[in-house]
Amino acid sequence: MSDETVKDEAITPKKKGGGLVVKAGIALVLLGIGGGAAYGLQLAGVFPGPGHEETSEDNNPKLVLKGEDDPYASLTDAGSEDSAIDIPGDGGNKYRTAYFTFSDDFTSNLKDTTGLIQVSLAASTHHDSRVLLWLEKHELAVRSAVVVVLADTTEDDVRTPEGKQHLQERLTKAINEVLTEAEGFGGVNAVYFRSLLVQ
Repeated sequence: MSDETVKDEAITPKKKGGGLVVKAGIALVLLGIGGGAAYGLQLAGVFPGPGHEETSEDNNPKLVLKGEDDPYASLTDAGSEDSAIDIPGDGGNKYRTAYFTFSDDFTSNLKDTTGLIQVSLAASTHHDSRVLLWLEKHELAVRSAVVVVLADTTEDDVRTPEGKQHLQERLTKAINEVLTEAEGFGGVNAVYFRSLLVQ
């Protein structure tokens, strides 16, 4: 019987179950080391962990309260004029209003007519003077957008107070779109007619 036992052992290969357990153990140890390293890097601030979205500083123009200093006012001509004597009232809007006056008039044909419109415009902002700087910097693009809005205005639109108010809103939107595309932020609160002539 001893010969048969030797034959059975020679025919039947040995199972390597112990090697599989060792490999699984090594994999778990490596995963533990990798997880620990990732956790250590997270604690060191190399990359944010879950629930800690990366926060970037908001570098957009800030609202300026009445009586508060505008850190960018000294960089603009309009800012120095507005802030020469600034005595805010107690009521009304709590934010300071700064104005930008466009250098030249805007002239355009009116939609579906031979009539012309000529306007002189100003824009206002409650934000810091970077908005005024950007209006000056991008005046050419803003002028183009304003002319497009004027050309898409009918004569009937500018004959009524409601039509004029709607035109002001459309101009404000167009100017903010130009500034947002160029600088990432609009900031113009309103557009005002200094003069308006329809012929």
